[in-house]
Amino acid sequence: MSGKRRSYESGHRPKFMVVVDQTPECARAVHFASRRTARTGASMIMLAVVDPPDNFEWLGVGEAMIEEASEEAQKWLDAAAREARSAAGVDPEQVIRVGVRADEIMKLINEDEDISFLVLAAGSAKEGPGPLVSTLAGRSAASFPVPIVIVPGSLTDEEIDALAG
Repeated sequence: MSGKRRSYESGHRPKFMVVVDQTPECARAVHFASRRTARTGASMIMLAVVDPPDNFEWLGVGEAMIEEASEEAQKWLDAAAREARSAAGVDPEQVIRVGVRADEIMKLINEDEDISFLVLAAGSAKEGPGPLVSTLAGRSAASFPVPIVIVPGSLTDEEIDALAG
């Protein structure tokens, strides 16, 4: 990253980024980000990351696996976009990437200087946002180029609405 982000410039429109997956807690992060987006006049981007296949490239199966996983990720994004529109009338940008989740998050933030906040859902399941939150908070939170907002998966819509304004 090259110094100051555009999202920090006076008069610039900030962007909330939400990492979307199939976990139930993800809806909490989408709800919070969409409410804050609407409240602050910001914009919103949603990222779904597809894991690359292991050792199937030589069989020609890798591309098919990525395509299938990408179609599933698009379903997650579509559901999350419906939640954002329903919660706050926000129509988010949607992005699908293939790779390691933490790496793809950082790459997108570095590519899109409008991103001002990363919004993650905190879950307790073995898979999903729980390990991601732990990884980012423990490994790289201090060096992240934007603030990380962690939304507890146990909050209700009413509690999130009260917190998000």
